[in-house]
Amino acid sequence: MRPMDANYPYYYNLHKDRIARQSAEPRDAARLFVYDTTRDEITFDTFANLGAHLPKKSLLVLNDTKVVPARVMLKKETGGKIEVLFLVNEWQQTPDKPIPALVDRKITIGAQLFFKDPNAKITFTVARQDENIFYLTPSFSNLKSRSNPAQELFKLLDKNGVTPLPKYIKNTGIGEAALREKYQAVFGKNPASVAAPTASLHFTEHLLAKLEKSGVEKTFVTLNVGLGTFAPVSAESLASGTLHTEFLTIPAQSRVTIAAHKYAGEPVVAVGTTVVRTLEAEAVKILSTSNNGDITDATQIFIRPPYDFKIVDAMITNFHLPDTSLMMLVQAFLEHKNISAQKQKKTRSLVDLYEIAIKEKFRFYSFGDAMLIK
Repeated sequence: MRPMDANYPYYYNLHKDRIARQSAEPRDAARLFVYDTTRDEITFDTFANLGAHLPKKSLLVLNDTKVVPARVMLKKETGGKIEVLFLVNEWQQTPDKPIPALVDRKITIGAQLFFKDPNAKITFTVARQDENIFYLTPSFSNLKSRSNPAQELFKLLDKNGVTPLPKYIKNTGIGEAALREKYQAVFGKNPASVAAPTASLHFTEHLLAKLEKSGVEKTFVTLNVGLGTFAPVSAESLASGTLHTEFLTIPAQSRVTIAAHKYAGEPVVAVGTTVVRTLEAEAVKILSTSNNGDITDATQIFIRPPYDFKIVDAMITNFHLPDTSLMMLVQAFLEHKNISAQKQKKTRSLVDLYEIAIKEKFRFYSFGDAMLIK
């Protein structure tokens, strides 16, 4: 259900030609929309010049999660085909339980599914259904896989699965091997996500080295991305004030680095909404002087206006789908910056900025261009 009232201004019209079907080549050739909230100034540049627009003494916080090729065509007992998207970001935390999945056609409880690969020693039984999510119980016939079901499944998906691109990306014109490389951050290393933290896709090794040489520090956190991140906001989420669950880790060294920058008054720049969720969900723990270890947690944080940001001072993000929690998060940040600056003139809304980006022919969504809000 789509809320329709004046307090939910997250709609805009976008022609399909503005939806990027491939990433820029090279990645950092993507365009960069810079919005300086203090001056109410907009600048257009390329992502390769990011360093010129970052606040002085910035700390970049990046999400090092890695996308799993979690979409696969399985066989029914009848021989028919069914497309399955395994939501491994949720299941990896509890591999002894059924795997949540999305399917592309009707399926009955108790039905069995199989990989087309005859060497895949695994059977899935449909255990239950919760709205559009089906829960599949895996059964491994080889002893080794029983000791590490996640590792075994990831191995099979790596061989038989495909990149879980969003359905709105049509006809990329490139093969699976290239997609796996392009829909992945160059620093991704922890496989568990079913969608990319797309703000990360613009970075190249060359740009990271250039930023480091110029004095821009970086650190990493992990948030395993699920499809709920990109879904329209439901009435239930608006009522409860919570979103889908996502799992996160902030290594001890990253926590120390982030806290040091905050206490020194040096800007923390979140690369992507997934990093924003991670940092704001764990703000108290990050800033606590009694916390010495890694932070490992699950979050349902729903950041929407009004919201008082505790950690994030600037944000790099892509242009998002209408009606999503991502737009609400970015709008909350814009309003927070306006209040923090104690400006008389109200900061432009996110839809205002998007209308400018559309007019200037920026590319939208996962493979699209980037925005820096500072």
